Amino acid sequence: MNEQRKMIQEVARNFAMSEVLPIANRLDPERGEIPMALRDKMAELGFFGILIPEEYGGLGLGAFEYCLVTEELARAWMSVGSIIRHSTAGSLLPVDMMTPYQREKYLRKMALGDYLIAFAMSEPSTGSDVSNISCRAVRDGDSWLLTGNKYWCTFADAADGILVIARSDQNIDPKRRFAGLTAFLVEKERGKFPEGMSGQAIPKIGYFGWKTFELALDNVRVPAENVMGEEGKAFYMVSKGLEKARAQTAARAIGLARGALEDATAYAGERQQFGRPIGDFQAIRFKLAKMAAEVEASRQLMYHVCDEIDGGRRCDKEAAMVKYLATEMAEQVASEGLQIHGGGGYTTLFAAERYWRDARLTKIFEGTSEIQLRIISDHLLGKAKS
Repeated sequence: MNEQRKMIQEVARNFAMSEVLPIANRLDPERGEIPMALRDKMAELGFFGILIPEEYGGLGLGAFEYCLVTEELARAWMSVGSIIRHSTAGSLLPVDMMTPYQREKYLRKMALGDYLIAFAMSEPSTGSDVSNISCRAVRDGDSWLLTGNKYWCTFADAADGILVIARSDQNIDPKRRFAGLTAFLVEKERGKFPEGMSGQAIPKIGYFGWKTFELALDNVRVPAENVMGEEGKAFYMVSKGLEKARAQTAARAIGLARGALEDATAYAGERQQFGRPIGDFQAIRFKLAKMAAEVEASRQLMYHVCDEIDGGRRCDKEAAMVKYLATEMAEQVASEGLQIHGGGGYTTLFAAERYWRDARLTKIFEGTSEIQLRIISDHLLGKAKS
């Protein structure tokens, strides 16, 4: 933590607590979405350009700063902590895999928050097994036609473009099913879907700041110039961004766990039972102490992973570790925070239930806890024989 990082953290914290938290407490119980005005304020602070090179109007910073800002935003509302990943080539689309034309066309607008993208990779029958993607891409002159279904596409309606992973080579090698996948940027108008695409919102139990969609694609036309990265190599493009994506997911989990801890600590000092604050009882004090230790341990591992990423060192095992530990921790800490609130925690009158619902999701997206354990065990023991 140098002075620049402390300053970035302070700016993000002040914004989160003064601008985001009041909106979250008002809108989330009503399943309301994040207002555009909030996105405009985030753009003014430069949050959308953290990972974008300075030559394209961004801040040119690294995973460390990206995760610092994410933690602060997620502490107030995890939905807001997620939006900055939709603005940058950082975790969705590596800058070095974009053509010079694409970098000029998109990065400057991304840095200003004027171009946000959604990510469509999962399908109704495809989650962790990316190699099972069946959405088809067929070449048609100077463009491609995309046909199939996508699932769990958050932010699809409000985005300016949707990055769709589709199978461009139908000659599937059973031993290399991950080959032949290509990334296509489907451009669209905010609030609408492009011709040939329709979307149905998926009913969720949390993460209410954005809608999440099932998409149906029927010959959606995409110009060939909107192929992102090398044709047939989308699997490698997605894999390259996973370390940063998993560190950022850990930051989201740590942020909301911190919210649960801070709210529970404040409540323990205010709630009176048997003539004194419940924070005077050892059972409550020890709960809070354990919660605080677990939040800090996850944060320090996240800092280490970010340092490894920014240093250009491979850390897929460590990224899996922090994603696993931080998200498991977040669910447990949020649950304990709700418990400390007693009956009040099981109402929408306190944010405790929001932290609990959102924490549960972190164990699923960006690779489930089980997938992270598989990655870690493969490093320890080698890959299991099929």
